Amino acid sequence: MRLVFIFGLPATGKLTVARELARLTGYKLFHNHLAVDLLLPVFEFGSEPFVELREEIWLAVFNRAARGGVPVMIFTFAPENTVRPKFVHNVVAAVSSSGGAVDFVELTCPLPELKRRIESASRREHGKLTSVALFDQLYAAGNFNSPAMPEAKLSIDTSLHSPAEAAKQIVQTLELADLPRT
Repeated sequence: MRLVFIFGLPATGKLTVARELARLTGYKLFHNHLAVDLLLPVFEFGSEPFVELREEIWLAVFNRAARGGVPVMIFTFAPENTVRPKFVHNVVAAVSSSGGAVDFVELTCPLPELKRRIESASRREHGKLTSVALFDQLYAAGNFNSPAMPEAKLSIDTSLHSPAEAAKQIVQTLELADLPRT
């Protein structure tokens, strides 16, 4: 299995680009908020049970997809300090243990544009961060600096490219066009 691991700060367009990539390719999309949304009604964000279960869910899906013959899967991720430091290593280990590979794609966006996007109504769909003041507080405190991310095979500034353009760049750079569909 190839895991296209799209990461970046909040509001860089990860889910929007991932949805476009899934539409363009037919690959499965497992975005990070699927696990988050499942757990938030029961556990407080960042609490020990939340952190443990979120990562167990993410890793279980990667393991099962890799062992189950899913050829390519797309995942979105926002590094932040409630994610344990070994998570990214564990993702790579889970996928590679079945002969797969992880392709890291970073989405970036200048801070003024990112702050403009944070308050958009579409971000409320999954209970995402929608407060510029809270973003500023978390950013200043370094909350988005961990876990450490490996060097990306591709970095895209989403203020310069539409989601469709970004998805096409991902397909081209990672040579996904000729891979089997799910």
